[in-house]
Amino acid sequence: QVQLQESGPGLVKPSQTLSLTCTVSGGSITGFNYYWYWIRQSPAKGLEWMARISYSDSTTYRPSLRSRTSISRDTSKNQFTLQLTSVTPEDTAVYYCAMKKGPGIPGTLNEYDDRGQGMQVTVSS
Repeated sequence: QVQLQESGPGLVKPSQTLSLTCTVSGGSITGFNYYWYWIRQSPAKGLEWMARISYSDSTTYRPSLRSRTSISRDTSKNQFTLQLTSVTPEDTAVYYCAMKKGPGIPGTLNEYDDRGQGMQVTVSS
């Protein structure tokens, strides 16, 4: 079974850049037809997929976050990383990394094949 683990700061100041890393074990991020996601959930906005990177290194972004979001990977470490710039308190949420086989974007957390336990990120001065 694939395991995913998020890491990064739990507290970020407004206007700073949030950087989160997902470490994957039990499977390769280059595995054919697998897609690797960053998603977040908050009471105000519900569940939002933010960005994804494919087994072939192609990227897709949520249009509303595209200008502030970047996703990349390090295949030597079997990790992928999210950067979110110019954060505001509205970016406060539980952030998850997740995986899904096939290109369809899931609509609920349960639709992902596997995901990390999630980490709370708070944006506050």
